[in-house]
Amino acid sequence: MPNPAARNILITGAASGIGAGMARLLAASGHRIVVSDLDPDAASNVVAQINATGGAATALVLDVGDFDAIAMAAEQLRSVDVLINNAGLQHVTRLESFPMAKWQLLLQVMLTGVAALTQQALPGMRERGYGRIINIGSVHSLVASPYKSAYVAAKHGLIGFSKVLALETADTDITVNTICPAYVKTALVEKQIAAQAKEHGISEQQVIDEIMLKPMPKGCFIDFDELAGTAEFLLSNAARNITGQTIVIDGGWTAR
Repeated sequence: MPNPAARNILITGAASGIGAGMARLLAASGHRIVVSDLDPDAASNVVAQINATGGAATALVLDVGDFDAIAMAAEQLRSVDVLINNAGLQHVTRLESFPMAKWQLLLQVMLTGVAALTQQALPGMRERGYGRIINIGSVHSLVASPYKSAYVAAKHGLIGFSKVLALETADTDITVNTICPAYVKTALVEKQIAAQAKEHGISEQQVIDEIMLKPMPKGCFIDFDELAGTAEFLLSNAARNITGQTIVIDGGWTAR
């Protein structure tokens, strides 16, 4: 049966990892998904999987770090009810050896690009009198870890950005929130495990046990359904006054 509350949802970085996981689960709830990613083949694969199981999805090839590309996608961006800013990347090394071009790229994709995408999506949301902007932060939006200066800076900035936008959109049924999970077992995290093992001089299993899971009292990775379920709630009328908030899914990490 069709979902009467189905929304047009655009998810960036949706060809893999968190974005793909959320896309599949939100599509299964009846929402129409735009799978946005830099990789056209991977995006098409996710779209094919969703459509093959009865969902509705289309692909949008988009570099969220490219302002010109975002401007060219303006018409499609203005048709979305829900924008989930998820695209991200990581680089793990101490600041002394951190390439500044890489540092700038991380900020461009995970903070400045978020602002540019949101800028294009807001007019359509205002016209329809409904909108949800969900920024995918991280536990590192709230705490820090060594060797992740650019990532931590971008994710901390995302919380401030979300709060400002929440105030700017408070005159209509638009909300802006940041979901901040601890580690989700994705390809991005798998790469971090190897990089952190090298930087810390320990084994990859020690990285998982001592760096990733030890700070979490619950001691387990976060699953896609936790993120999709939280997003689903934020889409609802029951969440219309939840805005400018940081929703932390961290197994108790920041409760210490």
